Amino acid sequence: MNIIQRGAQWLQALRQMAQRTPWDERRCPHCGQHATWKHGTYHRQPWTLSGRQTVVMQRYWCGRCRRTFTPPLAPVAARCWYGRDAQRCALDHWLHGGSSVRRTAEWVRSLAGRQERWWLWRPWAERVAAERPCRLGASTVQRWLDGAGQRAQTTIASQLRGVPTSGQLGADGLWARLVGTTRRVVLLLTDSVTGVVYPPVVVATEDGPAPWAALFRRAAQAGLRRGAIRGVTSDGARGLGQYLEQTLVWVHHQRCVFHVWRNLAAPLAEAATQAVRGLHGAAATAVRRATKRGLVRLVRAVLDAADDAAAVAALRALATHRGGVGLAAALRNLVGDVLVYRERWNRGLVRVGPEWWWRDFRLRLSHGRNHRSAVRLERAALVWAIYHNFEPAQGRRERKRTYRRAGRSPLAMAGVPPGEVSYLDALAV
Repeated sequence: MNIIQRGAQWLQALRQMAQRTPWDERRCPHCGQHATWKHGTYHRQPWTLSGRQTVVMQRYWCGRCRRTFTPPLAPVAARCWYGRDAQRCALDHWLHGGSSVRRTAEWVRSLAGRQERWWLWRPWAERVAAERPCRLGASTVQRWLDGAGQRAQTTIASQLRGVPTSGQLGADGLWARLVGTTRRVVLLLTDSVTGVVYPPVVVATEDGPAPWAALFRRAAQAGLRRGAIRGVTSDGARGLGQYLEQTLVWVHHQRCVFHVWRNLAAPLAEAATQAVRGLHGAAATAVRRATKRGLVRLVRAVLDAADDAAAVAALRALATHRGGVGLAAALRNLVGDVLVYRERWNRGLVRVGPEWWWRDFRLRLSHGRNHRSAVRLERAALVWAIYHNFEPAQGRRERKRTYRRAGRSPLAMAGVPPGEVSYLDALAV
């Protein structure tokens, strides 16, 4: 059962609880019989987005198995002081709004208790002091988040089973600071064509093939067929390169062009400095700019070449330039690695690593400081991965720019749209 089927099953269970008939309510959950009768009531007062509610809970006694039970309610989970809508709102505000747990708690507290920021939104209303204000705290929101992460861990096995893959992947890591000087790295694997994120892992280091083996092993556990992988884009991490050379020997490794340009910054500055030696003032500035423009044009001809032959010719032209010897030496061993995306069997492979996902990831994780342990950081990363796969991109249109996934989620791009099932249903919130 993949993650979409789990979410559909949970959504159906919630709707069945909400539409339950009196006959269904009397059915004993232990033996399945209807030989039951009422056995007293008790009251619950959960906080919901509509304020504090008083709910009368009917208890039943089964004459067959001689046990008591209380039918569950869809709006309020068992043994919870807050309604299901408040919990779902808090998780959605943390994930979709990119907020911290403290601001999320303040936001939901204002909605549920008609207090604090509520009066900023409704200044014309008369202020009435609540008898019992809502006291939702950040620790409670963090506990809800961690509980969602624990449920996400149970869905890793076969989470993306049946979700097609393009075989063109991107891999990257993000370092997070935990308690004190403790640091961990979150490793991410994505599909370059559809944008599907496979369950990430949190490890102590990204050096060596073992951490990357754990990442690909988890992706295979989730449903990725390793035999279908054709290419991987990364920033050139040594451990990933060793893993691909030792295990996935048939996979082509595309080097991130952004990181290649960043590594060329030092030799490019050195060439510009050598070109202006002995010059001063405006003459030095003009020569430096002209040298940089010429070298950048030659380097771009190498990195953007249509094939290997054109890249080799551009590399020779770069080497003949007075300041391009160092740049040519730095690029000589990278020509084949930066043009992997041009190959016929690697169509769809991106030229840059999936670092843009980290921007969305860091909006709410604060580099991991809110989680304080590697286990909780990994749970939060698993929750974020499920959110990302279900959440559709904005359906926006611009005159000069087109968006590849406008209005569609990564799962929809992969050919398995979740429909009315949301990531909160997939997390059984």
